[in-house]
Amino acid sequence: MAAVLPARAGRAHVSEQGFVLLLPTDVYISAGAACVALTVLVLTLLPDRAVSGLFRPVATLRWPLWTGARLLTSCLSFAGFLALLWVGLAGPRDPLANPLTLVVWTVWWIGLVTLQGLFGNLWRWINPWTGPVALTRRLLNLRPALRLPACLGQSFGILTFLAFVAILLADPAPSDPARLAGYAGGYWLFTFAALLVFGPRWAARGDGISMLMRHYAALGLFGRLRGRLALGLTGWQALHRHPPRAGAAVFMLLMLGSGSFDGLNETYWWLDLIGINPLEFPGRSAVIAQNLTGLILANALLVAAYGLAVWMGVRLVSSGIGPGQAFCLFAPSILPIALGYHIAHYLTSFLVDGQYALAALNDPLARGDDLLGLGTFYVTTGFFNAPDSVRTIWLTQAGAVVAGHVLAVMMAHTIALRRFGDTRKAALSQAPLALFMVLYTLFGLWLLASPRGA
Repeated sequence: MAAVLPARAGRAHVSEQGFVLLLPTDVYISAGAACVALTVLVLTLLPDRAVSGLFRPVATLRWPLWTGARLLTSCLSFAGFLALLWVGLAGPRDPLANPLTLVVWTVWWIGLVTLQGLFGNLWRWINPWTGPVALTRRLLNLRPALRLPACLGQSFGILTFLAFVAILLADPAPSDPARLAGYAGGYWLFTFAALLVFGPRWAARGDGISMLMRHYAALGLFGRLRGRLALGLTGWQALHRHPPRAGAAVFMLLMLGSGSFDGLNETYWWLDLIGINPLEFPGRSAVIAQNLTGLILANALLVAAYGLAVWMGVRLVSSGIGPGQAFCLFAPSILPIALGYHIAHYLTSFLVDGQYALAALNDPLARGDDLLGLGTFYVTTGFFNAPDSVRTIWLTQAGAVVAGHVLAVMMAHTIALRRFGDTRKAALSQAPLALFMVLYTLFGLWLLASPRGA
């Protein structure tokens, strides 16, 4: 029976994935892992020229930097951000009716991050700091007062990103509008002050949000190449950049590890591990310490496993490059996996909460307004109650995970081919990393198929 609810009436979790458990997920998971393994085999058989041409972009029309326009859109974005903060404090307390909660967690965190990874750097146009910082510097004739020490690398960016993930996963009420307004406003002020003090280097090495967006933008189909708008296979921009430094490489692994734990911490397996009955979940406040510990351990294990795989690979071909250099060299190949799992994990949330977001923007103060002309708006979750639609949703999620791993294998092989200049050496060096990616495919698809209890 389809559930059709008024926008203000809903309080339930998006989906309990009940129908997923009735699908032949073992067959789908095996097929997904086999697809990734087959990609590894095909790449070893393709000619060098064919592999190297996979990520060659096509330049199109001239594309200026549009610096002035970006400053204007940034200021407009900041004005919209201030309006959202006001609504977060003055609007309805229901997270499913307050625009701040829905814009931050649905429109921005799910929608914009996905579009950023699929199409390119949209964030540079709506970054809420660029315009205000430039305007403040010009009005007050300010220059950066301090230089961000190079020895710190991206450590501040890693810390701010992990703090964001900790709020997302472990805060007792991250969707409470007033609480979220405090977090969002506080982070904006902190970053604004840091940008004034340290200059643009803070955006590149200290602001975890901007770093996340920049890394995902490197996967986009569209980018700027020698003054022109260029189009290429997902990942071409990451392969045209210099290998990241150690801090940026670790950050890329944290993007994947944090996203994976965001799914793992809801499973029956995790709840049983920490001694929680999934059928009697006591609430987020009861698992704060466990989730924070799990977040740190999950990321540490992923970094260690990835580092071991790339170290074994370069040892197999006696390449002469050290484990640290290899770690940085192949780190960008992790990004498609992170994006694929981000899409898969949040798809069901977006299907429902996207509707609530439209309803909330139509009536931001819950006064009966009709700003978008949508009239009486109803939210439906009926597509979770039919096997055909659930199968389509789950196959879309599984397809995103598998596609991310296939692209990751292709990127890693291309990097190895460019570095070693020989198909045999490239294939041999990628054997441990390919095994790692196949196993991670199995893990990612298992997460999708697992019942949730939190």
